[in-house]
Amino acid sequence: METRQFEDLTYTLRRSPRRQTIGLTVERDGRLTVAAPDTCHERTIEKLLAEKRFWIYAKLAERNRLTATAVEREIVSGQGFPYLGRNYRLRLVTPAEATRGGQIEPLRWHHGYFLLLRSEQSNGREHFRCWYTERAGVKLRERVALYAPRLQVNPVGLRITDLGYRWGSCSRNGTLYFNWRLILAPIRIVDYVVVHELLHLLAPHHTPEYWKLLRRSLPDFVERKQWLAEHGAELAV
Repeated sequence: METRQFEDLTYTLRRSPRRQTIGLTVERDGRLTVAAPDTCHERTIEKLLAEKRFWIYAKLAERNRLTATAVEREIVSGQGFPYLGRNYRLRLVTPAEATRGGQIEPLRWHHGYFLLLRSEQSNGREHFRCWYTERAGVKLRERVALYAPRLQVNPVGLRITDLGYRWGSCSRNGTLYFNWRLILAPIRIVDYVVVHELLHLLAPHHTPEYWKLLRRSLPDFVERKQWLAEHGAELAV
C-alpha cells in the first residue's frame, strides 16, 4: 500500500495482480482507497480520479456529515466563542453594567470579551448569529478586495448567508456567496475559501486547470482544505 497525492486528493493505492479494473472506495474513516491492477499506469489512475472527482467529494462530504459532531455552546458566563480562530469568553452583564460600559446593543465584543445582556440570554444564539453575520460581511469584503486584483477577477457582488455544509459558492453571474460561520475560522482558512471561490470566475468547474490555478495561488491549499474538513463542525454557535 502506498499513500499518494493527486491535486487536492490524498489516497491509498493498493495494487493486485488479480484485479482487472480500478476501484474507488471512501472508507468509514474518510480515507480514499484506490485498488488497481499491477500493470495499471499512474496516469490512468489520475485520469479516473479527475473524472470521478465530484463523486469522491460527495462521498467525503457524506462521511464528514455522519462523523462530525456539531458544537453547541452554552449561553453562560465563561463559555468560549470563536472569532477569527481565537476563543473569547462570554460575560452576561446587567443593564447597569452595560450602561456604565456604554453598551447599547444586546451583544458586544469589547476588550477580548463577548458581553451579552443577561435579559437577552434566551436569545443569545440569535444575537451571536447576527453579530457573526455582520462581521463576516465586513471581513469577507475586505479579503475579496485584497485577492480579487491579484487574481485579476471582478466579482459582481457578495452575499453572506447560511449555506449549510458549504462554505462558499460562485453563481453563474459572478456573485460570491459565503457561509456566515466562516468568520469563526482562522483568517488563513477564510482566505482559502475566498480564493477558492474567486478562481471560479476564471474556471467555473473543478477541472485539472482549476486545481493548477488554486495551487499556484495558494501552494498550501491542501492543508487549509484539510483543516476545514477536520474542524468545520467546531465552527458553530
